Amino acid sequence: MSKVKMSKKATSIDMTAMCDVAFLLLTFFILTATAKQPEPLPVDTPASTVQTKLPETDLAIITVGQKGKVFLGIKGTDVRKRTLELLSEKTKIGFTKEEILKFSLVDDFGVPLNELRGLLTLKAADRNQEGLQKGIPHDSIDNQLKEWVLAARSANAELHEKQLNFAIKGDAKEEYPEIKKVMDILQDQGVNKFNLVTGLRSKDF
Repeated sequence: MSKVKMSKKATSIDMTAMCDVAFLLLTFFILTATAKQPEPLPVDTPASTVQTKLPETDLAIITVGQKGKVFLGIKGTDVRKRTLELLSEKTKIGFTKEEILKFSLVDDFGVPLNELRGLLTLKAADRNQEGLQKGIPHDSIDNQLKEWVLAARSANAELHEKQLNFAIKGDAKEEYPEIKKVMDILQDQGVNKFNLVTGLRSKDF
């Protein structure tokens, strides 16, 4: 007696719905993602195994690059705007409202105060040209970094009623005395607690 052969059915699955969901998710992530802005002063941070995350707000990052260049980044457009307003009043330079608004959109900068107006006239893509920003003066003769730190702390306390946190991001090849200068400027204002930004490495390194 011959065996009855069962007809084979196709095993293909309609993936149309799955493709629609995948493209919807891809579109969502592309539209909501924030592009990383190029750093005006790239540094090679020292390695560490500590994984403490920096706060998203109420934070200022002082970057110390090679040859002692110092840049400052202040989180929050409102705090940046108020910081420059306070410095404008104190130094009598007289930045315009338009210039202050432009400065509020600058994440990091490293120029003397008298050159800041020229920096703000440039397009965002042109501000990060190598050698254009020579750093914020922070020596004993012209300590503008001290004034920036003081103004930023006052602005953050006025707007957010919180103490401004500080982080120091130093180049691994930079000599310790340059980092020490920045620490001394913070400690002179009673800021004895700050973070050191490092790169993550394996514990077995």
